[in-house]
Amino acid sequence: MKEFIQTHISFKDAALVFFTLLLLILFCQVVGFSLIIPLLLLFLGVHIFFLRKADFRLFLQLGLLLSLNVAGTNYIMQHTVIQPLFIPVAGFSMLVILLYNDAELAFLMAFVSSVITSLLLTNNPYAVNTRELFTGMDIMLILFLGNLSAVYTVKGARTRGHVMASGLYVGIIQVIAFLIFHHETDLLVSSDFALKYIRPLALNGVISSFVVMATLKVFETWFGVLTNFSLLELADFNQPLLKRLILEAPGTYHHSLVVSNIAEAAAEAVGANALLTRVGAYYHDVGKMLKPEYFTENQLGGGENKHDVLEANISRLVILNHVKEGQELARKYKLNPKIHDFIVQHHGTGLMYFFYQRALEDAGGRDSVKEDTFRYPGPKPQTKETAIVLLADSTEAATRAVEDPTPKKIEETVRKIINNKFIDGQLDECDLTLKEIELIALAFTRGLSAMYHSRVRYPDKKNGNDSRNQKSAEKSSPASPSAPTPDPDGA
Repeated sequence: MKEFIQTHISFKDAALVFFTLLLLILFCQVVGFSLIIPLLLLFLGVHIFFLRKADFRLFLQLGLLLSLNVAGTNYIMQHTVIQPLFIPVAGFSMLVILLYNDAELAFLMAFVSSVITSLLLTNNPYAVNTRELFTGMDIMLILFLGNLSAVYTVKGARTRGHVMASGLYVGIIQVIAFLIFHHETDLLVSSDFALKYIRPLALNGVISSFVVMATLKVFETWFGVLTNFSLLELADFNQPLLKRLILEAPGTYHHSLVVSNIAEAAAEAVGANALLTRVGAYYHDVGKMLKPEYFTENQLGGGENKHDVLEANISRLVILNHVKEGQELARKYKLNPKIHDFIVQHHGTGLMYFFYQRALEDAGGRDSVKEDTFRYPGPKPQTKETAIVLLADSTEAATRAVEDPTPKKIEETVRKIINNKFIDGQLDECDLTLKEIELIALAFTRGLSAMYHSRVRYPDKKNGNDSRNQKSAEKSSPASPSAPTPDPDGA
């Protein structure tokens, strides 16, 4: 245990946690709250840490949210005439699930926030109405059920309407839970029953929705996380960086669209974050737009390939540089670090096989050329989402080069590329299983077969009087440009 703590906890992290807890203890002492609140927060952090769910940064973020919950509840009870049951406790759970997309963590925080709020409501002299009726356990369970309904109904939300609907569900569940606990006839027929209890519990969820929509962007920016709402903003093709990609490298833009479509389908098949995968695929090749003519998808009209007149080492540098330039563009346009990951990991440490072979031929021997110099710097994909984009990027490029593609040929190409990446160790650092890799291969095959399927060739009209002879349909796939290689990790 001692060795584990010394390995995983730095002095700086320990100091931050200590001062956070000290401030919370002082706050509780000043306002007269129970010291069980900071103790509960401490054990929550220990639980999260030893389960290796997160680092100290997440502990501090959750501690801040809980502290705001305590401070807000205290302010409402002491300095306003608002009924305590109007306090938007469910908004806390909504924020956690939207910010971290982790139902297990949101469940834990829903419980903790319900316990803390119920302690404040039933042990505070200002909360007269709640102390008259509630014992502590009942209000805690009512709030907990409302929090749980918030977690499960708002998870994956992409629109404001979804958040508002979640708030309505919270109100309904809290009212039902209240009636289960307190269904005494005298209470139900009292004149102020609906006004004092039903109305605040019903409106509580709607107020929580408004609070979440008003503060979500603030916490996203402060904590440096990406929610579905931010991802949808990044997916807008009016974003300056995507606009530049469309205008300056249209071939790369089209390639990124295809990659995003098949990657999103694969992510859905394995339960990964499909929206993050799609948006990451949009941006993974933005570095190509600074020298678009050196990449085959942008060599339109069968023009001369730039690499035909370059040495293999020079071509290597040009191709490698698109990752570095993509990073610089991501920093310039202030993209979230999660989007950076797709740019730097979408090739892993893969080998630029075509240029490596050319270098061997030029050098006349294997010993004079180091394989490592023709590999991307990495790192290898660290998440399912970046791994899926790596596989989608390579399989789409390889499929594009297949002559007369049929579903069988496409499937063979997809499986060959994925198998090569697996053998090369590119998937070693992500948590994809063999079963998930099989599901990814099936999703890629289905998507690429639909995009590059064979077409019927229509016969020309034989009527000589008709000068407008019908042209033949396009062949099965776009003609490969004058490329130096079909290798997906090359140009």
